[in-house]
Amino acid sequence: MSDTILAVIITAGLSLVGTIITVVFSNKSTLAALKEESKLSDAKLDAKLEKHQAVTDTKIEELTRKVEKHNNLIERTYKLEGAMQEVQHDIRDMKNTQH
Repeated sequence: MSDTILAVIITAGLSLVGTIITVVFSNKSTLAALKEESKLSDAKLDAKLEKHQAVTDTKIEELTRKVEKHNNLIERTYKLEGAMQEVQHDIRDMKNTQH
C-alpha cells in the first residue's frame, strides 16, 4: 500500500478512537451533571442515561459506518491505481510494437 493510503487509513482510525474517547468522557460528565443539578430519582436518572446512551451508540455506529465506507473507497482507489498502471504499460507496449 502506498504511504498516502496508509496515512489516510491511520488518520481515519485515530479519528474514530478520539471520537469514542470524547463520547465516553462526555457521558461521564453528563451523568455527573444530571445527578447534581436535577436530583432525580435513580429510576428517572437511569431512564435518561439509557436514552443518552442510545443516542451515543447510534452516533458511534453511524461514524463507524462512515469510516468503513471511507476505508472501502481507499481500497478501491488503490486497486484502480494498480489497474491504471497496467493499462499505461499496455499502451506503451502497443505503441512500441507499432513502430
